[in-house]
Amino acid sequence: MPNRQPSSTHHRHSLRLAAGLLAGVTVLGFAPAAGAATPPSGTFTLSSAQGQDDGRPDSATLQQELNAILAQGGATSAIAEIRENGQVAWRGTAGVRELGSTAPAPIDGRFRVGSVTKTFLATVLLQLSAEGKVGLDDPIEQYLPGVVPGGGAITVRQVLNHTAGIFDYTEDPKFAEDTEAEQEQLAASGRWNTYTPQQLIAVATSHPPYFAPGQGFHYSNTDYLLIGELIGSVTGQSWRTEVQQRILRPLGLHHTYLPDTETRIPGPHAHGYLPLTSGPADITELNPSVAGSAGEIISTTDDLTEFNAALLGGRLLGPDQLAEMTTTVTTNQGFDYGLGLMRGTLPCGYVWGHTGQIYGYLTYVVGDRTGDRQIALSVTPYDPTKSAGVVRAINALLGQTFCAAPANPAPSSALTTGPADLEPSLTGQ
Repeated sequence: MPNRQPSSTHHRHSLRLAAGLLAGVTVLGFAPAAGAATPPSGTFTLSSAQGQDDGRPDSATLQQELNAILAQGGATSAIAEIRENGQVAWRGTAGVRELGSTAPAPIDGRFRVGSVTKTFLATVLLQLSAEGKVGLDDPIEQYLPGVVPGGGAITVRQVLNHTAGIFDYTEDPKFAEDTEAEQEQLAASGRWNTYTPQQLIAVATSHPPYFAPGQGFHYSNTDYLLIGELIGSVTGQSWRTEVQQRILRPLGLHHTYLPDTETRIPGPHAHGYLPLTSGPADITELNPSVAGSAGEIISTTDDLTEFNAALLGGRLLGPDQLAEMTTTVTTNQGFDYGLGLMRGTLPCGYVWGHTGQIYGYLTYVVGDRTGDRQIALSVTPYDPTKSAGVVRAINALLGQTFCAAPANPAPSSALTTGPADLEPSLTGQ
């Protein structure tokens, strides 16, 4: 499928919340390649040898593909991990920890995952559904009375899969950073602002809906602020506590962090940057409350591959709930969307996961449907003029990971334009 040019609205949104990073390309999904019919089988074997001609990816080739992301000139670092059948099969790093330094990007570094957060929230919600505490087809009004206008006609399922029509608060002019002066203000002071979910939801509900419930698809970060509030309403605990108790502790994800309003990234990490005319501005430290339950989580490639493997492998959800999560709606944006989970298409078939983008950081975590093979990737992009090349290189790495195919994807295999991520910003944004 050929790339579509972004609308001016999408371009403004990308500038507003991601300061132009990856403007003009999606960070959410994969366009189908010609002839793609069946998903990857889930039976893969990595080789450490070079020059193998058996169709399997080798470590040297994977590192070359990771290096190629930086060779585009639009990012300072990239780190990745592949997990196969429960074991780490390959890890790679490219680039530097921060501009002006020769220290390599830490292979075990933490990073902001953006909208990958949504998959964690959806997993908790589906666990609550299995426990009979939430009905997916119940109206959101039942759990959050008076919060969403017309909430009696909007189901929990529609909020989870972005078919509710609820306005995305990040598209409000309050969050516009369209001009150089506004971006400089963001870098200087705006990034320290604290927001409550109630404030952000109020911004969203001051706008009319995009469409009647169930009559379209529009990726909305507001949806997952509502899911966070719903989890709190049902359990009497914050969504952060539920994620900790239900996902992080059982899986031993000790390097995943729920920062709330904490501005630092704890532990080793690569720096993220905001593109300004005067040069990249370090945006590593910021108040993530602008993202909240739609995109605040900090994690590592190791924790994300373990999480996605556990999720798709049935260790976090029962068969019925996983079937609900992987039932998708068509977005007409190069990917399909389930309940907090995206389905993308590579030349050899489907992959499942999410992408995320928040100031300075771009994240992919995708895997085969069986949970046998996963990849997590963090990139720190800073030059929007190089974004198309960066995304093509990422696609090539994904192709090597799942298809062991030549790393020269045709235009039909490239990511297409789609909704921007939280940007403050897979659109997961």
